[in-house]
Amino acid sequence: MAERSEHRQQSPSTQSLTSATEPRGLEALVSRAARAGKGPAPVERWNPDFCGDLDMEIKADGTWFYLGTPIGRMPLVQLFSSVLRKDLDGKTYLVTPVERVGIRVVDAPFIAVEMNVSGSGDEQVITFRTNVGDVVAAGPGHPLRFVDEDETGGLKPYVLVRGRLEALVARAVMYELVGHGEEIDIDGKTMFAVRSGGEIYPIMPAEKLKRQSA
Repeated sequence: MAERSEHRQQSPSTQSLTSATEPRGLEALVSRAARAGKGPAPVERWNPDFCGDLDMEIKADGTWFYLGTPIGRMPLVQLFSSVLRKDLDGKTYLVTPVERVGIRVVDAPFIAVEMNVSGSGDEQVITFRTNVGDVVAAGPGHPLRFVDEDETGGLKPYVLVRGRLEALVARAVMYELVGHGEEIDIDGKTMFAVRSGGEIYPIMPAEKLKRQSA
């Protein structure tokens, strides 16, 4: 009875994020994330103490897991994603004004699941929608980068969403993106690249693309 009384006296704001291994702790985490505000919270301005790691993981396909179980409620995933931050140490955290806890991210925290292209040439803008509802136009502040996947010989494009958080461009969307590529001379070298927001993003040397397509 005394133990129950002690739990009743703890408010959600005083329960540790790392106590979220219990249902009440997860409710407290949800409560604090919700109070951070609608849309992405100003996590870059917060400097709370580190409170340990949470058993939460974002898989390579963008699925969020908690205690080894997929989080099936999209509003909950969107809520957690709004208080996500990646720091200079390379680790990803859930951040509230009073606490910071580490989570695991297999690849990128978001997946770009849809894209739209408007304009052409230097006026072309490529806009992406992520699996958690972020909409970003590639360009200044939201660069694209392309990484060779050594294991498969494939290509993995990423777009910066906010802070240091990137979205991996889904494979189907990647094919659509590459379809808007063109050969562009960059520093005297012919590159296969895409344009967006007045910027040019090289994908690979044009010669390499021709070899792969032969």
